[in-house]
Amino acid sequence: MRRVLADCSASISELKKNPTALLKVSAGAPVAILNHNKPTAYLVPAETYEWIIEKLDDIELTAIVETRRSEKADAIEVSLSDL
Repeated sequence: MRRVLADCSASISELKKNPTALLKVSAGAPVAILNHNKPTAYLVPAETYEWIIEKLDDIELTAIVETRRSEKADAIEVSLSDL
């Protein structure tokens, strides 16, 4: 059995009837969409999805910064006039 990662859930039939109502009830939290009592999708408002994507971008950028920080000893110093 799969774990449901949301406090709110709805069936696919409920989603078809009124998706906007589900988003209102959830108040920005994810809604697990269930098919035969198993999660098949998660419905999130656009603002929540955008926030998640921004956080994932931040994590990726942090990893790049940390990698480059560890390579600092291999860097070659260049002056602006050389460019």
